[in-house]
Amino acid sequence: MPPRRVLSHEALVRGGGYYFLAHGTVDMDGLARALAVSRATLYRVAGSRDRLLGEVLWWLGNRLLTVARRHRRADGVGGVVEVTRHYVGALSRSASFRRFLAAEPELAARILFTAPGLVHRRFVRAQVAIFREVLGPDLRALPGEPESLAYLYIRIVESALYAELLTGRPLDLALAEQALRSLLTSTPPA
Repeated sequence: MPPRRVLSHEALVRGGGYYFLAHGTVDMDGLARALAVSRATLYRVAGSRDRLLGEVLWWLGNRLLTVARRHRRADGVGGVVEVTRHYVGALSRSASFRRFLAAEPELAARILFTAPGLVHRRFVRAQVAIFREVLGPDLRALPGEPESLAYLYIRIVESALYAELLTGRPLDLALAEQALRSLLTSTPPA
C-alpha cells in the first residue's frame, strides 16, 4: 500500500489559491489531482468546497490587500481610501475572479457576503487594522467605533466592487470613494 500523503490546511489553501488563479474556480476532483491526494483527504482537510473557497478567496484577497497597503503614500482618511483604491483596482483586474463571479454568482454571494463564508468578517477585521495603521492617533477622530465603521466601510466597498453581481450595474469607484470619505469624516449625531 502506498504511503498516505499528509496535507496541511495551509498547503491546501495555498494549492487551492493557485488552482483558483489558473481556473477561476475550485473543482475538488481537479484540485485533489493537482495536490496528489485523494478526494477523501481533500474533504477531511477542507471540510467542504464552500469552506475551502472561503479560505481561498480570503487568502488571495489578503495577498492583494497586503500589496495595496504597501502602495499607500497618503496619510489620514485619504490614505485609508488609497489602500481601498489599490485593492479594488487589483481585484477588478483579476480575470480568474471575474470568471468565478460570472460562472457561480450565487455561490460567490454566499461565500463573500454571509457569516459562514468568513470572507466578509475577515475583511472587516483587516479594515480595522488598516484604520489603526493609517490613522494612528487620528483614529480617535473617527465619527464612531472603528469596528462599526469598518463593517459599514466594507459593505460600501462590497456594494461597489460587486455591483454587477448584485444589481447588474458597473463598478463606480468614484461614487464609492465619496461615500467612504463621508463615512469616515461625518459628524456623529448628537
